Amino acid sequence: MKVLVLFYSTFGHVYRLAEAIADGAREVTGVDVVVKRVPETLPPDAIKAMGATEAQKALANVSIATVDDLADAGAIIFGTPTRFGNMAGQMRQFLDATGGLWAQGKLIGKVGSVFTSSATQHGGQESTILSFHTTLLHHGMVIVGLPYAFQGQTRLDEITGGSPYGTSTIAGGKGERMASENEIAAARFQGRHVAQIAKRLSS
Repeated sequence: MKVLVLFYSTFGHVYRLAEAIADGAREVTGVDVVVKRVPETLPPDAIKAMGATEAQKALANVSIATVDDLADAGAIIFGTPTRFGNMAGQMRQFLDATGGLWAQGKLIGKVGSVFTSSATQHGGQESTILSFHTTLLHHGMVIVGLPYAFQGQTRLDEITGGSPYGTSTIAGGKGERMASENEIAAARFQGRHVAQIAKRLSS
């Protein structure tokens, strides 16, 4: 049973969570985990102006997904930065190309899950994940979040991302903050949790 971790990342924050999600999913026996990214739509000059050139170089070894990759997976865990409370345009453009899969019902019954990042603590993490769920429901996917069995999301001793809807991290206004240990633990938990449920559904 294959789990696809599919993400878009500008400065590497979502990529770091994607790696932890994949690590968690790999803990489940009999699960094949694949990490891929959606195509970049911004020109190099725009990436440079944003100061994201070096971060983008780190993604060079991550394979770029096609829509057919979604049909081959039993579970898909999507990662996207927040853009005004919604998914990034790169992810939206990729998903808008899945009409053929929708018409054939190729994603019906597959497990779908979402994780995200935002610049600020209240920068739209929950709305990004919840609005992302709409697309998954149109495809007939079974949505899995981050249950309170992961107790790290109730911590009050530090600023942390994470909600019942999915893992999240806070990047900072200049991208200066990388995911904390608690947020990485949340990502591993979510990856493992999704893989376990997908495995049960496939048996």
